[in-house]
Amino acid sequence: MLKAKNLEALDGIRHAFFTRDGGVSSGVYEGLNGGTGSNDKPEHVAENRARMAAAVGVKPENFLTAYQIHSPDVVVAEKPWPQSERPKADAIVTKVPGLAIGISTADCGPVLFADPQARVLGAAHAGWRGAFGGVIESTLSAMEKLGADRSRVVAAAGPMISQPNYEVGQELVDRFLAADPANAKFFIPAARPGHAMFDLPGYVVARLKAAGVRHVENLAVCTYGNPSQFYSYRRSTHRAEPDYGRHINAIALSG
Repeated sequence: MLKAKNLEALDGIRHAFFTRDGGVSSGVYEGLNGGTGSNDKPEHVAENRARMAAAVGVKPENFLTAYQIHSPDVVVAEKPWPQSERPKADAIVTKVPGLAIGISTADCGPVLFADPQARVLGAAHAGWRGAFGGVIESTLSAMEKLGADRSRVVAAAGPMISQPNYEVGQELVDRFLAADPANAKFFIPAARPGHAMFDLPGYVVARLKAAGVRHVENLAVCTYGNPSQFYSYRRSTHRAEPDYGRHINAIALSG
């Protein structure tokens, strides 16, 4: 697992950006696949998730993820929910010790949040749709409703696809520029005409800072470019593989 230095320094808070290492899955899922939406063997996914739960100090049933839909929607975790009843959302917040809140990714940007004074946590799934649509800001607003202060919030952006590997079409560029011409700085020309390379990590970090988060760390690790360590939706598509594994990125208050 990978850890952010700024979150690791906080007392009573455990977190991890899990990699492929340490799991029981095989084939295209080889390693620590936590994706309940994948076609991996359910018993393998359950064992992998139990190992991740143990790593952040919670019971397997308290290791919570949502049914992600690329939205700005946030849910508050007050107690465990069954995997079969996962709420549809792309961010989770909590102030309950002993619950781990997690985000599933395979190229999109995972962001973990903590207000160490209010002991309020957040986890957001920030792909381009979620980040563009405001999932970072909605996560912070939901944390504030639980007593957090965004000026105290510590945030870390975990492994995600990086600009050298993220080619997008002109329609995406146009959409970002229409929202804010300053977004031009997140794109550079691609080799293919009519395409550009998008800096998702840079965009996520910029949205965090613009939202008033003063303490931001970017792990600056690319999922696409490190196949032995990370799953990647885009890489699996380019390789015409039948499916792909999912990482979990989780944070918890010690209970």
